[in-house]
Amino acid sequence: MRADRLLAMMMLLQTRGKMTAQSLADKLEVSRRTICAILMLYLRLVCRFMRKGGHGGGIALDEHYRTTLAGMQEKEVRTLFVSDNTSLLNEIGLGSAAASMLLKLRAVLPAAHQPSVEHMRQRVLIDPVWWWRDPQPLPWWDDLQHAVYEDQCIRAVYERHNSEVIERLLEPYSLVAKSSVWYLIARHAGALRTYRVVRFRQITLLDTHFHRQADFDLPTYWHKQLRQFGELTAEYRFTLRVHPERMNFLQEVVPGRYSELEPADSSGWITVHIQLDSLDFAKMLVFGLAEYAIVVEPQELQKVIVTTARAMLSKQNRRGRTATSNANDSEI
Repeated sequence: MRADRLLAMMMLLQTRGKMTAQSLADKLEVSRRTICAILMLYLRLVCRFMRKGGHGGGIALDEHYRTTLAGMQEKEVRTLFVSDNTSLLNEIGLGSAAASMLLKLRAVLPAAHQPSVEHMRQRVLIDPVWWWRDPQPLPWWDDLQHAVYEDQCIRAVYERHNSEVIERLLEPYSLVAKSSVWYLIARHAGALRTYRVVRFRQITLLDTHFHRQADFDLPTYWHKQLRQFGELTAEYRFTLRVHPERMNFLQEVVPGRYSELEPADSSGWITVHIQLDSLDFAKMLVFGLAEYAIVVEPQELQKVIVTTARAMLSKQNRRGRTATSNANDSEI
């Protein structure tokens, strides 16, 4: 029987208190029978567990028992020091606390694991912050955090992706950072919704508080949202023919947002289907590809590209003539 399963079970019980055998089995991804076998074996050896049957029963650690970090495996130690979330934690006021926590963890690690910490820090770094990012805090950011922490209702002015501005009374549940972009999970009209924080134009704290749904679990909700993310955010679909020399550009600018529909034809061009947030983003991408892309569909995007290109040429020509005229005047 694996000792790491016992340690994992003890840590779960220490942090969560009493749990049923089935709950432990689900968390450890083993059968209920395995949980019972672990329990019976170590009841005989160390007597650190209490078990109570019937309604309201479950498994719990003896109230005087607390485990330490002595049972940590080397891989578990490495995971503690491989990620750098300092920037995001600073934004919610936890940067200093996180740094202090890591120092304390490192101080209590068994001596055998101490070399692994520096070894890992110098070899792998996970930085969750996106390259281009506005470092300026939003003026109402502190109020939004306060509302989330205190279950306090807010009045919010929000700009949708189509530029429509709306006002909502929200019950703010949680803040989530995805690739350094913050999202607010809030309940409106009885339903949970996800809002991009940067699109809020105003946040006003109200004097009323709300009661959270008893069955709400943030990780579960967010993972469900991720599965639907493509449908929620990639609202504009279009098809291009792209020169193979610029496929690397697509990989860099819109990774995961396109698929090749057809292999390269006799001319070498590749047909791709792309999903982006809006028509504006599609237009920006096409102009970025310039002469290396041809819009296949929809006709709406074709017309927008032609109209915009003509307007750009016309304005550029007028400015060119004005600059030439000014130059001639200065020579006179």
